[in-house]
Amino acid sequence: MKTVYICEDTIGGIFSGIYEAWKTRKGEEELGLAIRGMLNQELFCEYVEVPEDGKKALAVEHLIQKHLSFDTYYYLYHALLSQDAAKGDAVLGTMLAARQIPDGRKIMQHLTHPKVQKVFELSRRVSNEAHYFVEFLRFRELESEILCAQIEPKSKVLTCIADHFTNRFPLENWMIYDKIHKEFLIHEAGKQWVLVQGEDVDVEKLTKYSYAEAAFEQLWKGFTKSISIRERENPGLQRQNLPIWYRKNMTEFQ
Repeated sequence: MKTVYICEDTIGGIFSGIYEAWKTRKGEEELGLAIRGMLNQELFCEYVEVPEDGKKALAVEHLIQKHLSFDTYYYLYHALLSQDAAKGDAVLGTMLAARQIPDGRKIMQHLTHPKVQKVFELSRRVSNEAHYFVEFLRFRELESEILCAQIEPKSKVLTCIADHFTNRFPLENWMIYDKIHKEFLIHEAGKQWVLVQGEDVDVEKLTKYSYAEAAFEQLWKGFTKSISIRERENPGLQRQNLPIWYRKNMTEFQ
């Protein structure tokens, strides 16, 4: 009978599930991983609830980095940031497949394996989305003089873009709010970024912009309008380079 471990939709939760599955030493056909709330139950399966455990998650992280390489960890980590219901099972399957080849560090080269291929596709999807937000994210200055940006990503990309904006604005107080997943990326001037989850937000305070911000927004909108040439507008090309769903929080389109 196949054993399916049910875990939380977090990196720590999924790694905790992988820990429990890994220690059984069973094969890929006998094990599975499902995300709580995204489960499609099957016949002839035993379902086991797995609570999130920090020590177990850290052990799995060290296992991947030591025995499967940091490059493999990069692919697995980014795949788990997606919203795909099968992501946990794909990562578990990839790790179990790595145990069956002579050099597990080369597992991501085995793209003929369906689970490895799934991880590669999810990782690439998340990385591409993060790249878009690096280009299109817009900060606004609040009355408190904190720079704030709000985004609505499909995947949990905050940790993917954190280092970029930390390096670009090391001496600024700024925050990025993921409205879909209710997460904050917070940076205090001169310090490292932190990810905040599970906290309530006062949305009204995030829309109280400074006087200078309002003035510059009007100037920017006027500039983008003045350089536009109506006869040369190409909506199709514009959507290709800047998908419509990225425009929700961009100043130019508000």
